[in-house]
Amino acid sequence: MAKKTILAFIIIIFIGFSALFMINSHDTVDVYLDGENVSVETKDFGNGNLDLLNQEICDYVVNVMDDTTTNITGVHNGIENICLKYGLDDPTVNIDSSIGPDQIPVIVYVDGTSMVPTLQDGQTVLFNKTHDIHVGDIVVAESDEYGGIIKRVDEIDGNRVHLISDNKEVTYEYIDGYLYETKGITTWVDISDINGVVIDY
Repeated sequence: MAKKTILAFIIIIFIGFSALFMINSHDTVDVYLDGENVSVETKDFGNGNLDLLNQEICDYVVNVMDDTTTNITGVHNGIENICLKYGLDDPTVNIDSSIGPDQIPVIVYVDGTSMVPTLQDGQTVLFNKTHDIHVGDIVVAESDEYGGIIKRVDEIDGNRVHLISDNKEVTYEYIDGYLYETKGITTWVDISDINGVVIDY
């Protein structure tokens, strides 16, 4: 009777340790972004090729930082799809950043003087990748007419966003007999063209 009790106790301990191992052995992917760099650490309790997996996740996240349409949910889904390709079924994906968890910070450089005096030519700015914008925010956007721009939100009309320059100065210059007017940009973009909101400069 004592041997059966000891055997049952050992089996219970074994089951307990097995369950604990299964709980703690769940595949996890930890991603960290600081605005310019991406680091990935994967804890794979199988036999996956972690170097290739981590490199592909890094490349994917870097590309996502330039994609105006992808949000944090899309990033999670994209990483999970990459993991599936490498045999990690239903991993826990943790995204952390220099501005907090589940945020996508991106650093860009100001090109030009249209946001003077707020932003200077060549200055670096940090923006949070989001479409949650408000009138008065400075945003980074893609314009069909002007390309990548940094402007202030002047008006929001449904999915249309009117962007303006802070620099209100208008200058005139004669070049080869023609008078050229130089002034800040004002343009409408779709909200899907907004990369994010500037949070530090």
